[in-house]
Amino acid sequence: MLMKVAGRRKVAGVRGRTLPAMSTPETSRYVRLRVELVLELTDSAAVTRAALDRIGGDSAMADDERAYTVRAVTEDTAEALAFLVDPPDLVDDVPGVDLLQASWSSEEIDYDPDSPEWGPDEDDVVAADGEVDDGDGGRS
Repeated sequence: MLMKVAGRRKVAGVRGRTLPAMSTPETSRYVRLRVELVLELTDSAAVTRAALDRIGGDSAMADDERAYTVRAVTEDTAEALAFLVDPPDLVDDVPGVDLLQASWSSEEIDYDPDSPEWGPDEDDVVAADGEVDDGDGGRS
């Protein structure tokens, strides 16, 4: 599975940890934002072509990494999608936030929109008309 990782760094002088020990008041400075998307691939070939085009245009990519990545995105559309999507872009323009660590991956799933497993969870509100309000004004 191809996994893109950005922003990982070790803090100098701390053995065995990636972040220094924090007191209680400091812990509220760090937030883990979890976002899960379920996407329908309507044109797998277009996704693969877009990934291959981006790989071909990346002059900084080493040849061995390019060969591995081309093989991965050609064999698996979910890998091609993971290569194209850049979640850190979600927070690049958010004021007062520094991205410290990010990782993501993709996988093909069995999705049945009519299954209760994929229904609204405790954070969603179902309106009288059956539409789902995610609590942020978004409806589906």
